[in-house]
Amino acid sequence: MVGVARITILGSTGSIGQSTLDVIARHPDRFSVYALTAHTRIDLLAQQAASTRAAVVVVPDPACADRFRTLWAGGRQLPEIRVGAQALADTAADPHCQIVMAAIVGAAGLPAALAAAQAGKRVLLANKEALVAAGSLFMAAVAHSGAELLPIDSEHNAIFQCLPHDGRASAPTGPAPGVRRLILTASGGPFRTRAWSELDDVTPEQAVAHPNWSMGRKISVDSATMLNKGLEVIEAHWLFAMPAERISVVIHPQSVVHSMVEYEDGSVVAQLGQPDMRTPIAYGLGFPDRIASGVGLLDLAQCGRLDFETPEPDRFPCLSLSFHALRAGQHACIALNAANEVAVAAFLDRKLAYTAISRVIDATLAWQAGQATVALDSLEAVLFADQQARTFASQTGLR
Repeated sequence: MVGVARITILGSTGSIGQSTLDVIARHPDRFSVYALTAHTRIDLLAQQAASTRAAVVVVPDPACADRFRTLWAGGRQLPEIRVGAQALADTAADPHCQIVMAAIVGAAGLPAALAAAQAGKRVLLANKEALVAAGSLFMAAVAHSGAELLPIDSEHNAIFQCLPHDGRASAPTGPAPGVRRLILTASGGPFRTRAWSELDDVTPEQAVAHPNWSMGRKISVDSATMLNKGLEVIEAHWLFAMPAERISVVIHPQSVVHSMVEYEDGSVVAQLGQPDMRTPIAYGLGFPDRIASGVGLLDLAQCGRLDFETPEPDRFPCLSLSFHALRAGQHACIALNAANEVAVAAFLDRKLAYTAISRVIDATLAWQAGQATVALDSLEAVLFADQQARTFASQTGLR
């Protein structure tokens, strides 16, 4: 990109959003912040907007807008305050910005991420649900608009770096030539060495205590169950046009190898680095250039060893359910994600046992398999299917 690129961060107060601002601040000659959005942490949003001189902020409702005005320090020009879900999507498509970081967790981030793709932006995708729930719709939008799509999940970013490309980030029409398999790595989370029978009494505090990564509560629970890895398998299917049988998962406790690509000649190309999200964020912002991220050097001698193991299906049932959903089709993927969001929220509220998360997902997938399906050719159809699955998971699956 020529000149200073203006960036919109959807979900600026979350961990990905904060890391993105850290990288941007290191390159004032290349990037500036155009818009920031938040859902609940309005105090932090006000601080971010003041320090970055953002032109626009987006908040969910008028009460949050009033709070933002109250928190705004005197003497500085107030940013334009936009309110509501439609304003979020409109801001993602705003012609005044060139890059959109899509970092809102869950299905709530789907409409805005899709709007950015439809508007032909460079989309830095940290929202798994955009592809899990609406993969065909999202990738069609990228292809039609000519948007650039750069994955920010460390695993998909690693795969993108290991694949051959010509300096462009366009939608693939098929698997990259010469590639045999994509290999996603997983830390195994905090319960990697514990038997499933020992996990009934796991607390939210234990589940969110990830051994390597600093992430939000919901994503940390998903990492513990490895549902997060299952979503990444589905995401990899869409990002790289790769069938399920050519995507594998291995547990790698050190989180140094972020993922690998196996080629037909037997070569395996891996991307290694510190477990710090600023690396993939910097790659996405600067692509095709490599820019400083603030991440320290990787000392392999200090690491000492790199271990790999096959995930046991009995210990990580959510991973098996995710592969099942991918093979069953997009309606099942929507149900998988929706049920998981409902179940994880209940677990974090101490209303559901940790080991019951997979049972809610399994029940919802079984329910979905018996439903009449409609074409998922619009955002409205995707969101309707998502809401139906959430209703079942909430009213029946949690019982």
